Amino acid sequence: IGHVALDVEEEQMASTAARDEEDLLWAAIERLPSAKRRNHAIVLPDPDCDGEGGGGEVVDVRRLDRPGLQRVLRRALATAELDNANLLRGIKARFDAVGLEVPRVEVRFRNLRVSTEVNVGRRALPTLPNYVRDVAERILIACRLLCPNKHKLTILDDVSGIVRPGRMTLLLGPPASGKSTLLLALAGKLDTKLKKSGEITYNGIALDEFCVQRTSAYISQTDNHLGELTVRETLDFASKCQGASENWGECLKELVNLEQERGMRPSPEIDAFMKTASVGGDKHNLVTDYVLRVLGLDICADTLVGSDMERGVSGGQRKRVTTGEMIVGPRKTLLMDEISTGLDSSTTFQIVKCLRNFVHEMEATVLMSLLQPAPETFELFDDLILLSEGKIVYQGQIDHVVEYFKSLGFSLPPRKGIADFLQEVTSKKDQAQYWSDLSKPYSFIPVSAMAAAFTDSQYGRNLEFHPHNSDGHTNSPEALARSKFAISKYSLIRACFARELILISRHRFLYTFRTCQVAFVGLITSTLFLRTRLHPIDEQNGELYLSCLFFGLVHIMFNGFSELSITIFRLPVFYKQRDNCFHPAWAFSLPNWILRIPYSIIEATVWSCVVYYTVGFAPTADRFFRFMLLLFSIHQMALGLFRMMGAIARDMTIANTFGSAAMMAIFLLGGFIIPKEAIKPWWEWAYWVSPLMYGQRAISVNEFSDSRWSKVSGYMNNTIGTNVLLAHDLGTQNYWYWIGLRIKLIALQKAQALIPANSEESKDLKIDGPMCLK
Repeated sequence: IGHVALDVEEEQMASTAARDEEDLLWAAIERLPSAKRRNHAIVLPDPDCDGEGGGGEVVDVRRLDRPGLQRVLRRALATAELDNANLLRGIKARFDAVGLEVPRVEVRFRNLRVSTEVNVGRRALPTLPNYVRDVAERILIACRLLCPNKHKLTILDDVSGIVRPGRMTLLLGPPASGKSTLLLALAGKLDTKLKKSGEITYNGIALDEFCVQRTSAYISQTDNHLGELTVRETLDFASKCQGASENWGECLKELVNLEQERGMRPSPEIDAFMKTASVGGDKHNLVTDYVLRVLGLDICADTLVGSDMERGVSGGQRKRVTTGEMIVGPRKTLLMDEISTGLDSSTTFQIVKCLRNFVHEMEATVLMSLLQPAPETFELFDDLILLSEGKIVYQGQIDHVVEYFKSLGFSLPPRKGIADFLQEVTSKKDQAQYWSDLSKPYSFIPVSAMAAAFTDSQYGRNLEFHPHNSDGHTNSPEALARSKFAISKYSLIRACFARELILISRHRFLYTFRTCQVAFVGLITSTLFLRTRLHPIDEQNGELYLSCLFFGLVHIMFNGFSELSITIFRLPVFYKQRDNCFHPAWAFSLPNWILRIPYSIIEATVWSCVVYYTVGFAPTADRFFRFMLLLFSIHQMALGLFRMMGAIARDMTIANTFGSAAMMAIFLLGGFIIPKEAIKPWWEWAYWVSPLMYGQRAISVNEFSDSRWSKVSGYMNNTIGTNVLLAHDLGTQNYWYWIGLRIKLIALQKAQALIPANSEESKDLKIDGPMCLK
């Protein structure tokens, strides 16, 4: 008994000493000015390394390195399974202690109908005759010479429902029941070709009155990522663009002020986590580390995401990256479409469990579509929306769904999953096996009859559209995003520049190889046109010099061809991030253009140094640098041209087919192969459109206007340089050099501005607003 009493006394003394030490640390923070107080926190020792007692210190969270961030995160997630329930519960308790309400979003849809017109039968097959026929019909219909003759397909048929905050809602239904269409409609991302009617509101506000793309996060079934980035870099970029740290900072500012006024002290672990999360470092980000830990991606955080042609993370991990890319931001509404594809049941359960903690503790709104959830995953949800053939068969609490279908005459067999039962009970092939009403014979009950029965039942009558905030909760104005982008333009440019630098460094072998290729081809060119002696200045040698100039332009122009495939591979990621309001089109294009300028300078310098004096062009410094400047502008124009072709084609097969034909037309009408006077009148417009023609004129005038070509020829009493230029209908005035240079810059500007503004699914070409480069 004496030993036990002694142990209790020692524990009390240790607890008193720990409290005294914590009081001293809080007193040190309270003595700081208000501006610095939000950046200083008590960081306790790592429970895995330093033990549980003592050792805390006041640190500036802006100066924490990666080990320091990991220590803060481990203290916040100090549970056996690294579950986020305790952390979220502590954050919610901190808000409740000062009387702050967490923003809540309630999504409602009423009488929602989505339909489209499609071809049926053999007309629906993607054959060449059908494509030609469809194009001809669209032209005739646009001219009002033909009435459309298509089948009307109803995807969603007069559906109504509510997705409540603070409750996990499962969207269940067989394939082709309209689940993805419903999620896209709620996220405001329906294809413009679809006809939509009905009402969708967030907290009673229509979609066109706020930015729904930033308020909700739609997580699609496809995994579109840049394979050259690591998992951490992918989530870091998403966190920066969505303003995750800025959102934590705004919440923390008001929270700290209220706690200071009331003399309250929060938990050190929670305070350190929230203050560190509000700091968006360029190299270290606690929000990213938190999402990586919750999704189980911390073991592959520094592994490349990978693609079909580059090894990276597994398919299940890539699916979790898709989920983490959206939940890393501060969005309170998550619309998740088949996130379990490619995941095992254990991983799916863990992800849904963490999201459930987020929903219950932080009053979030989640509507998740799953095809065949496991029973333990199914039990994590609170509400259910059962969709079949575009109609809602049941909506309400998940505990009442079996009882409801029993009232219709269908019973759940033993050892049968509820999710499988619900998806089969609406099927004509599988419905009979669940019939249990022995008082009358079984007859197939169609989906329309089930939907009508639900509307007339007590479960359907309980689903009434009460006025908003009737439950006593108030939704903050910050719950709905009013601006299109979360951060400033400067921050967007910084984030896009940082990502583009990483991508260029990952492609350094490509750019190094292309530079070596320029030097190698330049050596071949210089040996073919090698000047070992002083050639006579005449028209014949002038043609050889002109051929060498033309070949240099063609080679520099074709050296940017790899930008075509790079652009096409990056377009799906660009469309996804742009449609989710990560960044505008100009923020994607501007770093892409600016960071290629040094590479263009290197290529122009390498070609000029290897070829110019070896071949024996005009040996003056001014003409050498003008030659280099023109090659630089040609290379920049080519990069923009190939990026524009990739953005318009959006497919390698189409780009190679039409791009090759366009390039051949440019070469044919470039002013060297065929002189202007030999071109038919109806093709003269193409001659003046060809960018290669202006380059050929500029580089030819730069060479043949030199004094060494001013010798009078015996032919037409002109100088030799003038005769060479006139033989190909090239301009003889010096201003053609500056005209050609200006045309290259204009072509570059237009090519950079042509980024398709339509979504990834749409096939109609639209042009985004021009990027201001002036």
